[in-house]
Amino acid sequence: MGHPDHGRDLRPVGSLHAGRLPDPLYAASGLLFVIARTLFNARVGFWTAIVFATLPGVSYASALITTDAPLIFLWVLMMFFWVMLVKQKSMGYAILLGLAIGTGLLAKQAMIYAVLCIACHAVVSREAREALKGGRAIVAGLIAIALFSPNIFWNAEHGWPTAKHTGDNMGWRAPYVHPLELLEFVGAQFALFGPILFAVLIRAAIRYVGRPDDPNKTLLLSFSLPILLALVIQALLSRAHGNWAATAYPAATVFVTAILIEHGRRVLLGVSMALHILVAAVIGIAPAFARTWTPFEQLTFLQSSIAWEETADAVRKLLSEGRYGAVLADTRDMTAELLYYMRDVDTPIYAWKRRADPHHHYQMTRPFVAGVPEPILLVSVHSCRRGIIGKFDNVTELPPVQVPLVRNQTRTLYACVLSGYHGDGK
Repeated sequence: MGHPDHGRDLRPVGSLHAGRLPDPLYAASGLLFVIARTLFNARVGFWTAIVFATLPGVSYASALITTDAPLIFLWVLMMFFWVMLVKQKSMGYAILLGLAIGTGLLAKQAMIYAVLCIACHAVVSREAREALKGGRAIVAGLIAIALFSPNIFWNAEHGWPTAKHTGDNMGWRAPYVHPLELLEFVGAQFALFGPILFAVLIRAAIRYVGRPDDPNKTLLLSFSLPILLALVIQALLSRAHGNWAATAYPAATVFVTAILIEHGRRVLLGVSMALHILVAAVIGIAPAFARTWTPFEQLTFLQSSIAWEETADAVRKLLSEGRYGAVLADTRDMTAELLYYMRDVDTPIYAWKRRADPHHHYQMTRPFVAGVPEPILLVSVHSCRRGIIGKFDNVTELPPVQVPLVRNQTRTLYACVLSGYHGDGK
């Protein structure tokens, strides 16, 4: 974690096991069943829940500690309240909609897409416009803002780090055309949603937009296409990570499942699910067998997701071999992993800040500053960077430590002993 655009709703998740529990995603599947049953029928609802639970992106997210899982649950909850608001025009559902959006914003600011999707739905649907009348839109909006207001006040107090981080992520700068980034983003969507389902989504959406004839499908596309189109533009202008489109796929799952069942494409649906179950099995067993089964060496995602406990143990061993006043980590990932796996160590851990403005959470909450107790143990998986060690009078490079990853691969841990910090003043 550690991003300024992530909320603090994961604080109760106290253990590694609990943090990886896929319960929010399973709950989202259950809610999607209710949504699909409301919009279509129980058969579509049943298969929607199964399809969503087996999506490659869901399988991968279930193995990680991220804010995406609670975000997706709250997103689907928001969708359910919106569906019921559209169908029943009830102030009660407007209140619940505002609660879901506000809470979702505390999980991750990607929940702001809800405003875009609701607006797009209102543009193309008279039913949606009616749902927003009678003060219901105002009530939902005020509740969402009230829930999110502590985050706004915190940002104002700390110099708007979320806005700065979002601007850094967007990275709009000349030249404003990056076709390779666009291809990478689109390719990631085939991987996250599944190649068959994403192809069906594209084809069916194009055909439906040309001949819209079902208000329920219009609702679903309003909660998926605007997100995908916005990120396609972002990818072309700069870059976009594949998981940024995660909120597009709950509605897309209902839409695609309804299309496949409606047209009797049971074989296609079955092949897609079989492929997804195979991917889920690989993701589930890969970490356990990565170090003994050669084929798993090709799964590059393992290199960044395993053996961090062993890396922390290597740092712990270095600390035991000397007297250090602090540990200095040079990246967000290294800081986060050490803070978790070395939470029982008394030696303080600091994050190096390359610029005046913090780039992530740890640079705000535990930045390295003048006066930190010396000597300092700098640890990195890249190298003892010149931009860091050049700010100290005394530098001693320690022998690199090889941390086993998979069968024939290792992670190199670099370490330096630093003292005599002078910053840029020398």
